[in-house]
Order: sequence, then structure tokens, then C-alpha cells
Amino acid sequence: MIFRCPVALPRGASLIVELGALLHDIADYKFHGGDSKVGPRMASELLKSLGADEETISHIGHIIREVSFKGARVKSRMRTLEGKIIQDADRLDAIGAIGIARAFAYGGYKRNQLMYDPNGRVKKHTRFYEYKRRPAASTIHHFYEKLLLLKDLMNTKTGRKLAERRHAFMEKYLKQFFNEWEGKK
Repeated sequence: MIFRCPVALPRGASLIVELGALLHDIADYKFHGGDSKVGPRMASELLKSLGADEETISHIGHIIREVSFKGARVKSRMRTLEGKIIQDADRLDAIGAIGIARAFAYGGYKRNQLMYDPNGRVKKHTRFYEYKRRPAASTIHHFYEKLLLLKDLMNTKTGRKLAERRHAFMEKYLKQFFNEWEGKK
């Protein structure tokens, strides 16, 4: 996604964007027992082995630590344009048609997550610890706890523009889902 979005970058920034795009999900905490330190450590080791300088390694580590959604009421601490571009691309991947497919695939992977639980409650997490330790009651709840919030968290003009259409598609999908769930259509 990142490579199809023309954004003017300062000299040398495209390398950071490319490395960040490739490494931002390395050892994602969701697949490593909730440990969010594994990814930055693995990326650092890889980049060192390839001869990257400390500034690049530090920058990529920051991107990996900060790229993920941390909760509805947790403000992002992404501080560089390159990081913001990666974060927007990551968020765009999580919404729209592909985002919907990913959400249900992950819910199925978890095996303990229902498609929908009409008795479940939507949680608005205030800390990353809460968000990663207390999963949504169902995949549909995940839309309200994260996916529908991402449009308003975009960092760049391009990200905001692309998010509008994908957000609208998710809203349309949810409307149809609930109509079918309730036997209306």
C-alpha cells in the first residue's frame, strides 16, 4: 500500500519508509505471547547484520514500537513523517474490504473469538496493556473497539482521504450484517 501512495519525502526518508514497511510487523506481539519487545529486538539484530547505522536502527525500532493501535483512548506517539506514513498504511490495511477479511480471519485463528455476541460489551481501552490483554467480545465488537476509530486517527492527508472510502464500506457492511443477523434482509 505504501508504495502506491505518492507522498513527497525528504532525501533519505524513502529508505526508512521501505524498511519500516518491511519490518513494522516483525514478531507482532499478538503472535508472541503479548511481548511487544521481540519485534524491535529482531529488527535491530537484522539491521545490524546488514550494516545499518545506529540512527536508522533506532528510527525503525521507534516505528515498530509505535505503529500498532494501542487502544481507543491512547494517543499515538509516532513522531516522524516516515513513521506516520507507515502507521497510516498499516491502519489502511486494517479497514475496508481487506480489513474486514483480516478481522474475521484473525478471529477464526483465535478460535475463542465469536463472530458476534449480542450480549458482549464494547470496551474503550485507555492503556495498551488493557487493549492487548482483554480482547474484544467478538469480531464485530472489534470493529467498534478499533476498526471504526482508525479513520479519525490518520496522520496524513493521503491517509485520511483513503480511509474515508474504506470506513464508509465498513459501515455499509455492518448495516447489512445486522440486518441479516436480525432476519430483516
